[in-house]
Amino acid sequence: MRDPEQLCLVSEGTSEADTARTVHIVDEATNINDLLGACPEALREIHGREQPGRLYLVPGEAGSARGVAHAVFVCATDLRDAAQFGALATGLPAGLWRPSIGAELETRCGFLQEDLILGFCMGAYDFAIGRDCSFETKLVCPPGPVPAPALALARATWLGRDLVNMPANLLGPSELAASARDALAGRGATCTVIEGEALTRAYPCLAAVGAGSDRPPVVFHACWKGSTAGADAPLLSLVGKGVCFDTGGYDIKPASGMLRMKKDMGGAALMLALACVIVEQDLPIRLELRLGCVENSISGHAMRPGDILTTRAGLTVEVGNTDAEGRLVLCDLLSEACESKPSWLLDAATLTGAARVALGPDLPALFTNDENFGRTLLEAGQSVGDAMWQLPLWHGYDAWLRRKTASLGNVTDKPMAGAITAALFLQHFVSAGTRWVHIDTYAWNDSARTGKPEGGETLGLRALHASTLRMINE
Repeated sequence: MRDPEQLCLVSEGTSEADTARTVHIVDEATNINDLLGACPEALREIHGREQPGRLYLVPGEAGSARGVAHAVFVCATDLRDAAQFGALATGLPAGLWRPSIGAELETRCGFLQEDLILGFCMGAYDFAIGRDCSFETKLVCPPGPVPAPALALARATWLGRDLVNMPANLLGPSELAASARDALAGRGATCTVIEGEALTRAYPCLAAVGAGSDRPPVVFHACWKGSTAGADAPLLSLVGKGVCFDTGGYDIKPASGMLRMKKDMGGAALMLALACVIVEQDLPIRLELRLGCVENSISGHAMRPGDILTTRAGLTVEVGNTDAEGRLVLCDLLSEACESKPSWLLDAATLTGAARVALGPDLPALFTNDENFGRTLLEAGQSVGDAMWQLPLWHGYDAWLRRKTASLGNVTDKPMAGAITAALFLQHFVSAGTRWVHIDTYAWNDSARTGKPEGGETLGLRALHASTLRMINE
């Protein structure tokens, strides 16, 4: 696992940091005159034309070996969005940069230093196979340890992005499970990998999805307890869809629809990233993580349209479309998760194109059977600039899932409300009284933006971390 602290951060007080130049962090409310006495004359040209999100490079004296002497970044303070500071990683020239934040600005913005470090790491991220990802622009951090939440979130963001970006020939079901074990086993989690006959018995629907691939399905299960958490501490149970590649099965996708299907394990990457943050911060809770790691392929062993599968919960499912496999992966895992009677149950999946039609690529869709639980996540997301949007569990559509020959169908025959009916399907496997949230995510940035490079993304990670802190303090 690559570590942003080692690759793009430098501690103040080291000899390396002596060469750092200064980037001044301001906002529209900053009195620019406070900077003018400490900065060269060129900074005066910026006064009066500051724009939030803009990075201004100030040239050095004529003949200077380093063309840029200082920089000024104008941050937006109306929304606490760490991603905006990604502009420093992509816009500053190569070298070391020491951020200068006025006390007045930090008081107005709260945890600005933490946001700055996290955002810089988000912007610095790069991924390639067979090409060196060098980090020539580095941030100098204040003396002492880097703020723990910022570093934990940065590490988890890089891990999640790396996994989603990894091509499917290098990341199959067993490799995804191994990555999860590598990330958590050394941090005190008890990790189990279930495969073969044991998997088929425990997770029959999931096994059916993976049966068509030469790379057999794997379920990763981890348990962890914070060092200050008692036996009765709240239990957070996380479930992630880890379809490492999705052909659609016999209901095969068109070529254009398969181009990004390596990202169909984005829900598993998000849940693993959240688990890593929780464990690294040693939060006072109990944690369970379940990842369904499979590949949806075509062969003589693959499930067919019209097949009827028996789930762990005993319900039967008629396969109306083999490309609606994600809900079949999740249903058995949700049933097992409920057996532990969690305080909160959270699942994430790149589940439906319908959610993207409704909300676009940036907003994960949130469904919940507990409005207080859902509101906590939504408000947390707004507070950290990592928004989600709630769609209804509209039970008027329950009848669309009923089948004559089975308990449920995995799809409906209606060309509408696909994200809602997928969530309604999952709810059949959540025990009554269990507080549950389902997140339908895209897990991808279609184009590069500030702090959000093109490619795999852990949409909602900061929101889920912030909401976990709130739930613990309820």
